Amino acid sequence: MKQFLKSVFAVVCGTLVTIVLLFVLGFAFFGALLSASSATPALPKQGVLCLDLSKTVIAEQTMETDPMSLLQGTDASTVGVLDAVRAIEMAETDPAVQYIYLKVDNNISELSALEELRRSLALFRSRSGKSVIAYTESPTTGGYYLASVSDKVFMTPHIGATTMLSGVSSQMVFLGDLLSRLGVNVQLIRHGKYKSAGEMYTRSSSSAENREQYQRMVDSMWETLSASISESRQMSVASLNDAIDGLKLVSPRDFVDCGLVDALLTRGELESKLAVYAGKDDIKDVRYISFSDYVAAKRIVSSSREKIAVIYANGEIMDGRADNVVAGDRFASIISRVRADSTVKAVVLRVNSPGGSVLASEKIKCELDSLKAVKPLVASYGSYAASGGYWISTACDKIYSDATTLTGSIGVFGLVPDFSALAHDKLHVNVESVNSNAHGDMYGMMRPFDRSEYAYMQSSIESVYERFTAIVSEARSLPVETVDAVGQGRVWTGSDALKIHLVDEIGTLGDALSYAASLAGNPDLSNWHVQELPAPKSSLDQLLSRLQGSGDESAMVKAAKDLSEPEILARMDMLLSVR
Repeated sequence: MKQFLKSVFAVVCGTLVTIVLLFVLGFAFFGALLSASSATPALPKQGVLCLDLSKTVIAEQTMETDPMSLLQGTDASTVGVLDAVRAIEMAETDPAVQYIYLKVDNNISELSALEELRRSLALFRSRSGKSVIAYTESPTTGGYYLASVSDKVFMTPHIGATTMLSGVSSQMVFLGDLLSRLGVNVQLIRHGKYKSAGEMYTRSSSSAENREQYQRMVDSMWETLSASISESRQMSVASLNDAIDGLKLVSPRDFVDCGLVDALLTRGELESKLAVYAGKDDIKDVRYISFSDYVAAKRIVSSSREKIAVIYANGEIMDGRADNVVAGDRFASIISRVRADSTVKAVVLRVNSPGGSVLASEKIKCELDSLKAVKPLVASYGSYAASGGYWISTACDKIYSDATTLTGSIGVFGLVPDFSALAHDKLHVNVESVNSNAHGDMYGMMRPFDRSEYAYMQSSIESVYERFTAIVSEARSLPVETVDAVGQGRVWTGSDALKIHLVDEIGTLGDALSYAASLAGNPDLSNWHVQELPAPKSSLDQLLSRLQGSGDESAMVKAAKDLSEPEILARMDMLLSVR
């Protein structure tokens, strides 16, 4: 017995020691990852600046490396669009940068980021006299749009790769038939014939108005892309459309024949070309400079006490204080602190949001109005500044938008599902309500609205829409009738929004920052410290979020949440993506 207890004790002690050792080793491992991600990289004295879109995601803000993504074999870096553009500007006069080598395959950056990046690459070419060389194996619409700005576009001669240069497309999903079969009656209350956000839950196909607006959106986006591609490749838009609509881009040789690619090169031939452009005899003598490393090494940290704040409203607008969305209470607090900070002389509101909660939008706008009363406030739009995203930015001194931004969507809707048929007919569950008042269970989602309740909800929606159009009318100096005519929930691209005066200028985040600096009294940005808010998550914060299980929601999970409780929303329905 004594020997048995000794054995048990030895096993327990060994297990404890093993756990402690694993904990220490794991802690040391993650500590090493965190240290490596925050260290400033060393750059070669001279080399080729390599921007590989499969390894670099151009997003709203620069983020430190996520340690868990490294463990999963994903080594893509996230570089903010402002940092990316600044790095390219610095490369113009940097003797260490011989030229820029652009690899566009497997791009996952959003189109508005590519639009701003493309503009900076065009300026790099014209102002520095240095080249931009692009290479692709499987061209996509977004990837080729960026590549086309280059001096030379090369492509693999190998067949078999999938070519997805096919224009702009959006797919709309409708759950009306499914929900009806399940016995779920979704009651949609809205103002705006184009406010289609609730249609996916109530219809089996798009309304005529929804189809009209989506057709115009994709047409407008393609007009921007095709005009830029055609100008860079010195071809007509008609020729480009003929190649795409006629399905002429089958093999790599077709891209050359249609004027979209300069030459087909094997890997060895490409390396020989890259060596020649670098003035070297052999590719072994060429040094590559990782774009993310270059951004990290060249990132400007001004010692100036006076600041311009960039507040990033990136994500869906929601109530509360969550840190992975544009949370109303949290952003109101951030804006209030910026207003009280005497060292902040101007503010840029960077909006990349499809909208969301009306209440949260109102809280944010109220704080922004107070801020604008004491400091210059300029808006810059990313991929989306729609509905609630447009709501919060209306009162800015000037609004800059990308041409491909989706904005407007001046409209309001509410969804209140009725699960009574699902419960009774499908699940054979009976639900009884006991109420103190006549309409106590109207939000219980176990019966449909009666006429008076529907009218009550419609009245609430109408009052919110009237508020929305009123603030746009005042901010944009437009008659309410005009706002209503371009409103009705309709989504516009930035280029179309400029024509109807919903935005002031097609321009980048950098343009907005420069204008804010001029309003603050000194247009030279080098004299300002640019403060980004909210501060991007560190590697440790990202690790903790992963361990806590937070992350992006699937479309079905989001749909379920939309139907989980009644809410009045100012939000776009579906996000349009171009890769």
